[in-house]
Amino acid sequence: MKDIAKLAKVSTSTVSHVINNDRYVSPAVREKVEQAIAQLNYTPCAIARSLKSNKTYTIGMLVTSSNNPFYSEVVQGVERSCYELGYNLILCHTEGDHQRMLDNIEHLLQKRVDGLLVMCTETHSIPQQIFARYPKLAMVMMDWTPFSGICDTIQDNSFYGATLATEFLISKQYQRIACITGPLNNTQAQSRLQGYRKAMHDANLAVLAGYEAQGDFQFASGIVAMQSLLDLATRPQAVFCCNDAMAIGAYQTLYRNGLVAGKDIAIIGYDDIEIAQYMTPPLTTIHQPKEELGQLAVETLLNRLHNPTELPHKLTLTPTLILRSSV
Repeated sequence: MKDIAKLAKVSTSTVSHVINNDRYVSPAVREKVEQAIAQLNYTPCAIARSLKSNKTYTIGMLVTSSNNPFYSEVVQGVERSCYELGYNLILCHTEGDHQRMLDNIEHLLQKRVDGLLVMCTETHSIPQQIFARYPKLAMVMMDWTPFSGICDTIQDNSFYGATLATEFLISKQYQRIACITGPLNNTQAQSRLQGYRKAMHDANLAVLAGYEAQGDFQFASGIVAMQSLLDLATRPQAVFCCNDAMAIGAYQTLYRNGLVAGKDIAIIGYDDIEIAQYMTPPLTTIHQPKEELGQLAVETLLNRLHNPTELPHKLTLTPTLILRSSV
C-alpha cells in the first residue's frame, strides 16, 4: 500500500479508503490510485486483514456422511447463503473416517475459520472435548444434535414427518404397510421408525412380522430391504422408506421383479431430494426444507458470532407432505 501511495502521490490512508470503499474519495484521485493498483498488480492480503480484524470471513463445514443427495442439496444452500452474506466456505468431507474428521477439524481451526457447521452421525461424531479445547468456538450442529445445550442445533422433526407419511398411506386405505428404516443406531432413523409405529398403533393396524426392514440410508440398502419385503409370504401393500435414497433402491427392486411403484405397491419416501420428482412414477415423499436448513444454519452461526453469550438455540424445522404418483 505504501508503494501504491508513492506511485499515485497520495497518502496510504487514501489508498486504504479506495480499496475498502469506506470513505469518499474524489473521482480523479480514485482513478490515480486504481491505476497504481493495476500497475503494481496489488491484491489485499486476507491473512493480514484477518490478523488485524480477528476475522477471516470464512466458515468451515464438516460433512461426515455419504453419497446421499440430501447432503449436497443442504451444502448448496449453505454455499449460497455464505456468498450472499460475504463469507467464504471451506468444505471438508470425511467419508466416515474418524481420524480424517479429527484432522479436518484441526485443519479448519488452524485456518482460523470464524465458525463451524457440522453434519455428522452418531457413529462418526466430533469429540465433545473440542469444546474444552476451543471454548470460544462458534458451532452449529445440523441434522443430528448430540450436544444439545452446548452449541446451537438445527434438526428436522423426524417423528412428525414419519407420522405424516404413514398417516397418509393409511388415509389411502392401505392396511399392510411396511417400513424400510435407517440405521437403528441413528437418532433420526429411530425417530422416523417411532413415528411409523405410532401412526400404525393409532389406526389399530398391526405391523406384521418382517415388515420393519432395516436399511442404512444408502441406495443399495433400499434394494436389499425391498427384496426382503417382497420375499415375505404376505407382501405389503405400501412401504414407507425413511429416506428417498432407499426409496430409489426400492424402485429398482420393484423393476427387477416386474412390479411398478404406485400400481402394485405404494412407495413414499423422505427428504424430497431433487431427483424424486423425475422418477417414474414421481415419488411421493416428505419434504425437508434443505435450502432453508443451509440458510438458517449460516444465519444462526453468524448470530452466535455477534452474540457469543446467548444461551444455545435449538431450532426444529417442520417437514411437509409432497403428493406425487407413487401412492
